[in-house]
Amino acid sequence: MLGEHAAGTAAPAAALTRRRGWSLAALTAALYLALDQATKQIVVHAIARGDRANVFFGIDLTNVRNRGVAFGVLSGDGVAVTVLTVAAVTALLLYFALRAARPLLWLPVGIVVGGALGNLVDRAREGAVIDFIDVHFWPAFNLADAGIVIGVLGLLYLIEVHRG
Repeated sequence: MLGEHAAGTAAPAAALTRRRGWSLAALTAALYLALDQATKQIVVHAIARGDRANVFFGIDLTNVRNRGVAFGVLSGDGVAVTVLTVAAVTALLLYFALRAARPLLWLPVGIVVGGALGNLVDRAREGAVIDFIDVHFWPAFNLADAGIVIGVLGLLYLIEVHRG
């Protein structure tokens, strides 16, 4: 009888953990999406398109558009970019669905999804992504781009930690 009770409580506890993982990932994605969109709108309203404002030595804020993916690759093919983005996010969510209870996995998943959605919102609204962080030795980017890169690195780290 005791074994049945212990086995009976293990599944609901795991389900709650998975549910919490999904909730935290969704909340993180929503917050990151909101932060990305807010910063882009601040720049759009503060800096004329094509202009730049120096923030710090070697870092400018600018108001430019990117019709492609990273560094303008696939520029002009918005359908392909959208399909690739949706496919990548779908694959990530499928991966997460199998591991939602894994500690901290929700964080990089939420950041990547929020960043990807932020850039998709730009594409739907403007036909291009709004980039505004210009580090002189690198093409302009935005918080969504930074979140995607940091999120993927965090995801890879967590995968490696749990592999060993």
